[in-house]
Amino acid sequence: MDITSQPDLIEEHGVHESEHVYAGFWLRFWAYLIDLIVIASINRIIIYPFIQGFDISNRSAVFSLEAFLTGLVFFAYFAVMTKITNQTLGKMVVGIKVVSIHGDNLSWGTIVFREIIGRFISKALFGLVYIWVAFSPRKQGVHDYFADTWVIHTEK
Repeated sequence: MDITSQPDLIEEHGVHESEHVYAGFWLRFWAYLIDLIVIASINRIIIYPFIQGFDISNRSAVFSLEAFLTGLVFFAYFAVMTKITNQTLGKMVVGIKVVSIHGDNLSWGTIVFREIIGRFISKALFGLVYIWVAFSPRKQGVHDYFADTWVIHTEK
């Protein structure tokens, strides 16, 4: 059951929908670009020197150690940052954060589903599902719907 369609259930769970200003597509897009720069920097500072230092580079292979480690950095960055602070560095810069629609702290299950499985599905579909944010009434991506999360503006 989707509690966002039931105002009395939203109140019962301690979330007051009118208190939130949802983050739209472009804010989330710019935050994501900033995050990609951070992830690329981490990879260039830690992963690539490690791969080159042990001479185990195999860029032509799809299932190389390099691909595995850079993918691990990508998913771990989003999962750990969102669990610890409800924000990635990109979201911090643009002033948005991820919250549960139930008003609870984000659980590891929610984080894993939203940040790892949701991003994997989105990447597999070439990111086309991210466009849904622009048309959703509460600016939710597909991964937000399934994880019961909103991305909202932080309080000033």
